[in-house]
Amino acid sequence: MPGLARVWPSLLVLSVLSVLTLLLALSIGSVHVPLSGLLALFGSNADPLHQTLVIELRLPRALAAFGTGGLLAVAGALMQVLLRNPLADPYVLGLSGGAAVGALGAMLLGLGALAVSGSAFVGALVSTVLVFGLAHGTGSWTPTRLLLTGVVVAAGWGAVITFMLVIGPTERLPGMLYWLMGDLAYARSPWPALSMLALACLVLAPLGRSLNVLARGPLQAATLGVAVRPLEWTVFLAASLLTSVAVITAGTIGFVGLVVPHMLRLVFGADQRLILPASALAGGSLLVLADIGARTLMAPEQLPVGVITALLGVPTFLYLLYRSR
Repeated sequence: MPGLARVWPSLLVLSVLSVLTLLLALSIGSVHVPLSGLLALFGSNADPLHQTLVIELRLPRALAAFGTGGLLAVAGALMQVLLRNPLADPYVLGLSGGAAVGALGAMLLGLGALAVSGSAFVGALVSTVLVFGLAHGTGSWTPTRLLLTGVVVAAGWGAVITFMLVIGPTERLPGMLYWLMGDLAYARSPWPALSMLALACLVLAPLGRSLNVLARGPLQAATLGVAVRPLEWTVFLAASLLTSVAVITAGTIGFVGLVVPHMLRLVFGADQRLILPASALAGGSLLVLADIGARTLMAPEQLPVGVITALLGVPTFLYLLYRSR
């Protein structure tokens, strides 16, 4: 495992890459804004068109993408530690579906934003408990049992979502469908996702060493003095909360929580003291890049960003599934 001496340089490199990615998102689009134009936004001679385009449209969307991607990547890293399975992901295991069901139900009932957020969290938590409990059963889980359970639970949530779309108002159907496919076009504010991401990094940072031990198995962790059950419930709640905030911000976006932790482990090793904050930075950068592709590949039409992440994630998932044999 990499020592702490390697943590800060690695995080510094990822932070610089994250800033460059955000600048790229502010520059690229239907109207190109060069770096000099971005710098001029803070001066007295700023172009009004560039100010409106960047500050009111591109910046909130880029920050929402960064926060959402970071949340999903950290949630995926937590689930992979808890289940000791590199295939664990909030989307694959049904957490995103459960959060979407909770959020859609609250929306259809006309509840406020706080109730929508709470319902999404409850839906993600219920999905987590279902997958964990059913896959574990009376013995230990296996990768096959875990994946089958997650797929079945996700399919169940999909059926519930379809029913909600059928009974929902017709005029709201297109927007709901785009939101379910993962869409950042209607991300109103990036601050809930960014605030939750920062809070998660602060809360989870002291748990890195305990998570390293938990990754070896609950029996070894208990032998080494780790309070296994409280730690597992902390991971349960954290993964559910992070997923629910991501779903509320941008809908159900898949495979970010699968691809990012896996790639980081290949580069940096399995030390959670580095993987968790690195997942926040790399996951945010990946979703910002995916959103750039969603905005530009078929311009002036915009693709749901979930389409781009699926194109990246499905081959990675199949590769990991093949290796897990």
